[in-house]
Amino acid sequence: MKFKNIVIPVVAIAVALIFGAIIIAVMGLDPLLAYESLVQGAFGSVYGVTTTLAKATPLIFTGLSFALAKKTGLLNIGAEGQLYMGGLCSVLVAAYLPPMPMILHLSLEILAGFTGGGLWGLLAGWLKVRFGSSEIITTVMLNYTAMFFIAYMVNGPIIEPPGNLPQSKPIPPSAIFPSLIPNTQLHLGFAIAILMAVFYYIFLWHTRKGYEARVVGLNPEAATYAGMNKNRLVFLIMFLAGGLGGLAGSSEILGIQHRLFQAFSPGYGYDGIAVALLGLNSPIGTVLAAILFGALRSGGDMMQMVAHVPLAIIYVIQALVIMFVAAEYLFRRFGGFKQRAAKLLKGAGKHESV
Repeated sequence: MKFKNIVIPVVAIAVALIFGAIIIAVMGLDPLLAYESLVQGAFGSVYGVTTTLAKATPLIFTGLSFALAKKTGLLNIGAEGQLYMGGLCSVLVAAYLPPMPMILHLSLEILAGFTGGGLWGLLAGWLKVRFGSSEIITTVMLNYTAMFFIAYMVNGPIIEPPGNLPQSKPIPPSAIFPSLIPNTQLHLGFAIAILMAVFYYIFLWHTRKGYEARVVGLNPEAATYAGMNKNRLVFLIMFLAGGLGGLAGSSEILGIQHRLFQAFSPGYGYDGIAVALLGLNSPIGTVLAAILFGALRSGGDMMQMVAHVPLAIIYVIQALVIMFVAAEYLFRRFGGFKQRAAKLLKGAGKHESV
């Protein structure tokens, strides 16, 4: 990653924090106390650090989901729906299969979560290949389909007896992700998320299929000319991206919630897009951006208690970070467009003079 690329998100974060401080000051509150309590809540204790990493875990999965598709020229806006389907499939394996050893139970539910999300992503890939449908539109619509399907499931087929609340029955102890540090929220899902970041890097930069996928993303015509099967790559990438989104749902259900709810995600799939953009679609950048967003969420409670700053300010800061990163990207694209347009006009002028 170039030094210039690293500077962009750092500057965006700094500017967003400055604007956030101005907003807090305008509210008549102390911005220094607010940020001090935010850092203290996120990193000031073992509990704070582990909570930050736990909140970052689903964001790592959904960030990698978007980044993987983006690297290959696809826009997967459907990590939220893939998350829900992965959570559902994991719960079906975790709560409704006969008792079995923990290692087997965990392996099956992780595989189920990845497969459930992967097939949901593959559906969007199939629609793109078969009918030429935009994956942006289909993945967004599939988000709503997945959310309403989960609502139907927890209000009907898998509702916990006697049926008073829209939720599944709790998963057994053998299906719960073990804690990495006792008496904290940091669970096995975080370790799996880091492994997936490593897989992301190895797949894209050290495998033939990853190389072909990147070529398709950079120049589809050149990839076709070189004999690469673009349609098969779309299927593969959308399945893998969906699988990563599905693991986000698995980690949240199996590591934190321990049962399926109607709306168990606060928008991790959409936040993953911001995480990937801030991390410049790189594995390390995505992990660090997810930890930043996790710190904002875990430290926000302390900031609210100590400095009396509304929790909504955290989401304002997140939005500002995204806005500044996106603005820089648009300026670069617009600048490149102006340069190409100037060259074309210059060439046209020479042609007319001849």
